[in-house]
Amino acid sequence: MTLYFLFKYLHVLGAIVILGTGTGIAFFMLMAHRSGDVAFIARTAGTVVIADMLFTLTAVLLQPVSGGALMWLSSTAWSERWLMTSLGLYAVAGLFWVPVIFMQIEMRDLARVAAENNQKLPQRYHALFHRWFLFGIPGFGSVMAIVWLMIAKPL
Repeated sequence: MTLYFLFKYLHVLGAIVILGTGTGIAFFMLMAHRSGDVAFIARTAGTVVIADMLFTLTAVLLQPVSGGALMWLSSTAWSERWLMTSLGLYAVAGLFWVPVIFMQIEMRDLARVAAENNQKLPQRYHALFHRWFLFGIPGFGSVMAIVWLMIAKPL
């Protein structure tokens, strides 16, 4: 195995982790939210925060490292349009993902307090969930577009 293919494997694996964790987090948060069970929502949100920090954050930090190594090993120029577009989309994804982390933490905390006090979820939780859902569309969509650009390199 060459160094290039090792970094390529790590880069593709990172993309899989980002997409897989993102999909799983979205699914489980949506299902918990739809259940209306405050304790279930609190537990799910707690797990989601851990998963995002453990898996997504790790992959997000390693993607530029493996991508940079691939560029260097393959002599890819920064001026490649598919690469510049991918990097722009990576920034867009980050601009939507970073606030989502804080939303998830606050939703978790609000749900925990409501569960502990046997209360309904506050309006703030519902507003955050709506915003969290909307932020996921461009954030996740950007990542899906990046994966396509990595594979097709059309530009």
